[in-house]
Amino acid sequence: MSSENTTDTAVLGQPVTFPFSQKTAKNRVMKSAMSERLATFSTHDPRKRGQPTEELIRLYETWGMGGIGIIITGNVQIKKDHLEATGNLIIDRELPSDYLDDYRELARAAKARGSLVLGQLSHPGRQVPITIQSSPESSSDIEHPSVAGVLFARPIPLTREGIGDIVQRFAYGALVLYKAGFDGVQLHAAHGYLLHQFLSPRTNIRTDDYGGSLLNRARLLLDTIAEIKRTVNDSSFMISVKLNCGDFLHPNDGVSEEEAIMLANMLEYAGVDLVEVSGGTYELQLVGKPDNVGPSPSREAYFIDFADRLRPHLSWTKICVTGGFRSASAMVDAVRRNSTDVIGLARPLTAEPFLIMEILRGDKLHAKKNKFPYNQTFHIAAAATQIAEIGNGYDITDFSNSFNVSRFIAKLQQELPTAMSETVLVEEVGSPEVHRLQH
Repeated sequence: MSSENTTDTAVLGQPVTFPFSQKTAKNRVMKSAMSERLATFSTHDPRKRGQPTEELIRLYETWGMGGIGIIITGNVQIKKDHLEATGNLIIDRELPSDYLDDYRELARAAKARGSLVLGQLSHPGRQVPITIQSSPESSSDIEHPSVAGVLFARPIPLTREGIGDIVQRFAYGALVLYKAGFDGVQLHAAHGYLLHQFLSPRTNIRTDDYGGSLLNRARLLLDTIAEIKRTVNDSSFMISVKLNCGDFLHPNDGVSEEEAIMLANMLEYAGVDLVEVSGGTYELQLVGKPDNVGPSPSREAYFIDFADRLRPHLSWTKICVTGGFRSASAMVDAVRRNSTDVIGLARPLTAEPFLIMEILRGDKLHAKKNKFPYNQTFHIAAAATQIAEIGNGYDITDFSNSFNVSRFIAKLQQELPTAMSETVLVEEVGSPEVHRLQH
């Protein structure tokens, strides 16, 4: 009998208490953020954007029933006209305030079975499609190249006043989520979004206090954390940061592994409870990964080697590794080796929202394997479809069935390039098949 068939998953069911907030997750598994695109959207009236919908609440109610320890929402944008995609959630102080009740309902649905729920606050920076924002803002004026038919405009460097406004907007978003009953926030500082654009020397060529040294490039992120703590003023409100362990573009280009470790140290000093280890940027889809840069996908957990190197540098902050986990045996091994405190999953939970409950009960030991060929667009579009199906209360398409896969690919190809441009940024865990790096 294989070890897979005899895996004892009890270690995954252990609670995890976070050091600064003292919040406790009921088990070691986290639903990582994915872009759901189920919030309201109006092309002409930004005031009608970003509100939670019945479909979004149903989606999180379903995941809330799935036995997941920590649930991270898809990115909640802090500016109504700077979005990763249409249908993003938005918390913007310029929008009507009556949407707080909807966020309360979203939190209630996701927390109903005891999960900790964090809203992922984000700003796309230069990584906003030109169809949504023709004047994006970033650390510097370095334009993002087009990806799979999605075009991006040249960004405007933020002024010091503009940076201060961004900090206040993140803090306002955190306060709204706190009042709505969320357990905390995750700041998206990975995958090429605004906070990451300030961190990376590839996109940050400033010469003021926000550019140059790592400490300067991290200033926006650290100021944001401090302002959230000051504004919320409740030590039990949890803060997590999603952080690249590397950008994997070219040697010495972007955030390096050594800088990522130093950043994690800074985050621990700032009182961050949980660092989610991720990697890569969407720009990587264009340039490809050099053979001698970044981790190998030879095993399920793509970033586990980095987590092993990060572990000795952290005394308090917990680590979550997201990317590639599919089997209970790999999850158990990562925790038992003390490589990670928390296991992050994303796309497996669009196909099987109750997968964690089944693994913890011993009913399943592996996520369902889909039959798609090696093509990132198909995988991402399939996950987006399943998210919409869950939200609408439909049966989830089974992509382990070859007939369903063939029919889906045929339909998707008929709709290209529109479908590609609409799905290229849907995954918030970074593009595994494209980079061979992530979930």
